[in-house]
Amino acid sequence: MRVLGIETSCDETGVAIYDQDQGLIANQLYSQVKIHANYGGIVPELASRNHVHKIVPLIQSAMSQAGLNASEIHGVSYTAGPGLVGALMVGATVGRALAYAWRVAAVAVHHMEGHLLAPMLEENPPTFPFVALLISGGHTQLIAVTDIGKYQLLGESLDDAAGEAFDKTAKLLGLDYPGGPMLARLAQQGVPGRYTFPRPMTASSGLEFSFSGLKTFAANIVRAEADDHQTRADVARAFEDAIVETLIIKCRRALDLTGFKRLVIAGGVSANQSVRENLREMMRQRGEEVFYARPEFCTDNGAMIAYAGMVRLRSGTFANLAVSVLPRWSLEELSELGA
Repeated sequence: MRVLGIETSCDETGVAIYDQDQGLIANQLYSQVKIHANYGGIVPELASRNHVHKIVPLIQSAMSQAGLNASEIHGVSYTAGPGLVGALMVGATVGRALAYAWRVAAVAVHHMEGHLLAPMLEENPPTFPFVALLISGGHTQLIAVTDIGKYQLLGESLDDAAGEAFDKTAKLLGLDYPGGPMLARLAQQGVPGRYTFPRPMTASSGLEFSFSGLKTFAANIVRAEADDHQTRADVARAFEDAIVETLIIKCRRALDLTGFKRLVIAGGVSANQSVRENLREMMRQRGEEVFYARPEFCTDNGAMIAYAGMVRLRSGTFANLAVSVLPRWSLEELSELGA
């Protein structure tokens, strides 16, 4: 089976083709970062319009890269949610129309299931069961995964997601959009221990997260002291350390609770080197395994949607002719394969 995948949930237009025997055979991506940087954040209407301009040329490029024509595609998958409703509608409309025109099956893919399955694109994919830490600009979730479609939410952020907290704190430090990666680079120049940020919600035994208070803590220091580059770097380091240690504490608890021996980290923030290195060291000390995708498959991309679509189409999951999207959509609402 060969599946064309389309991702348009936010500010990246991604198109890829996945072959169940050959693996990923085409991958095209256009990022709107430069467009939204002028506004310091994502402008939903601009995101939607840009998807309209880019999606067809990217589909043509992916088909050309794979050396395929329409008759050699067996299914089309597209991100149906969660995400920005206008952006989602672009991918859903084009994806469903292509499937109808090509007389192939279509499947509506959950964006976060795409992220969760992204490590399956690697040479050493995880096996079930595992705990998944999904960390992105919109989500911070711990999920017990026993199979594809068998997801139990263990805990999530009660306010800002980790990626959102990174971006907001970066803005406080005067960094350009997108702030998260820039804050991480600035943190590398910071002196460890000069500032100590709280580790929110770690005193209790739960698995929920709360990161908005860290942004306020950082704002207070910035207003009082951060008038030079080194101080801003030290604040960035302390902020990142607090996020990472909080994630470690919560992941350790989730693994202990479930008894699982594998941890998957996915989503845009999983590309952060400090997050990767510290979680890898934690799992090494436990004698357990950690899995994550290469950096280009951590952020939004068509490859993860093509793979997730292939898995679901192969099990008999199809979308009907109606074009519909779900800006809010829980992973726990997904069906098991074949159900």
